[in-house]
Amino acid sequence: MADNVAAISTTVEKTNRILAEIEREMGWQERPDQALSALRVVLHTLRDRLPVNEAANLGAQLPELVRGIYYEGWEPSRVPVKMNREEFLDEIKHRFVYAREAELDLAHMASVVLETVTLHMDHGEVEKIKASLPKSIAALIPA
Repeated sequence: MADNVAAISTTVEKTNRILAEIEREMGWQERPDQALSALRVVLHTLRDRLPVNEAANLGAQLPELVRGIYYEGWEPSRVPVKMNREEFLDEIKHRFVYAREAELDLAHMASVVLETVTLHMDHGEVEKIKASLPKSIAALIPA
């Protein structure tokens, strides 16, 4: 039982660190709702662009709580959705409710989220994910 509680505490702690980093990088201090929404929409858009195997490999690398967010609403039979960089960013804009509040550099937001998440992943897996994407979208994932 204690191991289960420790695992839950660990995933909450990792998720909070990811959200805090997104908040800091985006200048959204004290706005965790925006950071959580950005995390969700960027991961969902990336997940839906990836082939099923790569999407599953990415999901396996995520902290458990983030993994639940990542898989929410996923329909593997409907992916990958082919899109170029502009379409990828348009999809993020469509899904991100806060995009309407102010001018927002969606490419920067996507890069911040992807960099923050991939820092917690195996480098080899990140490279496989990047290799399965068009170069213009892969460029959003910092090296």
